[in-house]
Amino acid sequence: MLSELYVTGIKLARPIEAGNYLQDLPVVRHLQTMDELPIAKPVTFFIGENGVGKSTLIEAIAVSMGFNPEGGTINFNFATRNSHSDLFRYLTVCKGVRHQKDGFFLRAESFYNVATNIDQMDAEPSFDPPVISYYGGVSLHKQSHGESFMKLVEKRFGGNGLYILDEPEAALSPSRLLQLICHMDDLVKRRSQFIISTHSPVLMAFPGAEVFELSESGIASVPYQETEHFRIIRQFLNAPDKMLKYLLEK
Repeated sequence: MLSELYVTGIKLARPIEAGNYLQDLPVVRHLQTMDELPIAKPVTFFIGENGVGKSTLIEAIAVSMGFNPEGGTINFNFATRNSHSDLFRYLTVCKGVRHQKDGFFLRAESFYNVATNIDQMDAEPSFDPPVISYYGGVSLHKQSHGESFMKLVEKRFGGNGLYILDEPEAALSPSRLLQLICHMDDLVKRRSQFIISTHSPVLMAFPGAEVFELSESGIASVPYQETEHFRIIRQFLNAPDKMLKYLLEK
């Protein structure tokens, strides 16, 4: 059966040379031992501790699919600082039979740069509608981080799209995260696909999603309630005073 997804898997196309800093990333070491990491669900999460390579992998997938390294649509080509890794040069993204009609790469750390680029494009003379009209009509800089992010999702994500998000929870309160889940569900029903790196146990609870846990020991598909994120938050919420006492009195 042919896949309805836009991205169906990732693999390293060739070995990474000895001495390349990418060899230090656990996710890269593990990908080198795999024929392919299959992507089988409309929503895929990559989770794990800082330093395992989640954001580097997400960025490489996005660049391989034609997105600007700092974020935006495939039509964005600005560069504030050339800081992205060269993992995309080694990565092969396996694609489905359909091609996405929409798409966006969002990374929390450079969303400010995307908002600035939109303002700069609209400052130039043009016969086309202002770019910001596709993002709600109000400069993203004139809204809070969370408000501008949600406007992006509500107004710019149009469906039939591939949306790659790097730690979107950095901009969002718990209630906004629940709103994001609702928008994601609507977009998935309109034939969209999400690939997301996250630390948020709220977000990774999305129904039917696949959660890949990246660690020093490997890459594993893990049931949501067996993730370390879920277990730690549940333990804390069940007995916050007890856990804090244990942590602070050691």
